[in-house]
Amino acid sequence: MNSAIRNPHSALRNPMSRFLAIVIWLIAIITIGFIAWSKWWLPEGISAHSGWIDGQLRFTFIVIGIGFFLTQALLGYAIWRYRRVGNDNAVFSRGNSRLEVIWTVVIAIVFIVLAITGQRVWAKLQLNQSPPDAVQIEVTGQQFAWNFRYPGQDGRFGQTDPGLYNDADNSLGARPGPLGIDPRDPAGKDDIVTGSLVIPVNRPINLTLRAKDVTHDFFVPALRLKYDAVPGMKINIHFTALKEGRYEIACAELCGQLHHQMRAILEVKSQVDYEEWLRTKIPKI
Repeated sequence: MNSAIRNPHSALRNPMSRFLAIVIWLIAIITIGFIAWSKWWLPEGISAHSGWIDGQLRFTFIVIGIGFFLTQALLGYAIWRYRRVGNDNAVFSRGNSRLEVIWTVVIAIVFIVLAITGQRVWAKLQLNQSPPDAVQIEVTGQQFAWNFRYPGQDGRFGQTDPGLYNDADNSLGARPGPLGIDPRDPAGKDDIVTGSLVIPVNRPINLTLRAKDVTHDFFVPALRLKYDAVPGMKINIHFTALKEGRYEIACAELCGQLHHQMRAILEVKSQVDYEEWLRTKIPKI
């Protein structure tokens, strides 16, 4: 009786604390479930480097998932353990320097390891040049379409002139057309311009990214490729597709009111079908 008078709230409990702790634990478990089930966020990878990217993502998700789950589990435990109003066991702490140093060092090590492993994957893609026999294709982004240019039988791209841009001409094979191909340059007379990216399977591909107006972002989820196309710059990327099929190309950079419509198709064909497609696209000179 005296104890109750001394601390009248010692027997009272916050009815929402237990519910809140359970909700926190459930959110942590559901989140870990989404991390473990990786098929929901990216389609099947079809490029030679997809395994490197996916492996790095899985490793990152595992490390971050463990940290997230432990912190949420401890948070739920604290809410459950000290749910009584006026609980004498819950005390204010001004901090513990030793603990702060320990968890700061642990977090720093985790992020350094993630940075090093991620840098190795990046270096494999960025610091290696495409082989000399790679298929050369130029990709130009504009509001709100992708244009793809292939060199003709001479193997050379024709010169372009921004003053010759003709966006009103929807026939991509026309000269000068939307890419401003200079009709005075003989190398450009047999260039092939299309609205879809067609490539042969199991062959290295080198893309040169360009932009006509604003910054766009060339994003092919199936290839695990995502690179900016910047006005005034030529950005080279390379890859090898390992599976035939049709895949989505999107713009992942907000580029204007109709940004959501800026899509194209990647078609990966057999070498025979690819060569036949090229023959049908060669412009008549």
